[in-house]
Amino acid sequence: MEIRRILLVFLVLSGLSIAEEPVNKVFTATTDPDGIQKVSIAGGEYYFEPNHIIVKVNIPVELSVKKVGGFVPHNIEMKAPEAGMKFEEAMSAEPKVIKFTPTKVGTYPFTCSKKFLFFKSHEEKGMKGVIEVIE
Repeated sequence: MEIRRILLVFLVLSGLSIAEEPVNKVFTATTDPDGIQKVSIAGGEYYFEPNHIIVKVNIPVELSVKKVGGFVPHNIEMKAPEAGMKFEEAMSAEPKVIKFTPTKVGTYPFTCSKKFLFFKSHEEKGMKGVIEVIE
């Protein structure tokens, strides 16, 4: 009986879950009077919402990221220095603001790069999205 309890705790803590198929949630940023495109992203158990963000090129962006629910650690990472977007930020219940200015039109992926031991990465479980930069 004790072994079952330990195994159950291990499975819960390791982040094993049956994830639903990610739903594409699109958000188109608008420019505030201060000239900044502001976007809020929530990250939860293997998802980002929204997971498809549309912004305009050469206009500053403030990305507010926040972790919602659960105790599995998450982050948000983008590696597109050629487009002015390169960051990695741990997510917590308190929002964190990431500032950048996209400099090149295109579609650029962002992910949660966390992974526990030999299990699927958070990205493989569906915690990924794109920032689409338009004219």
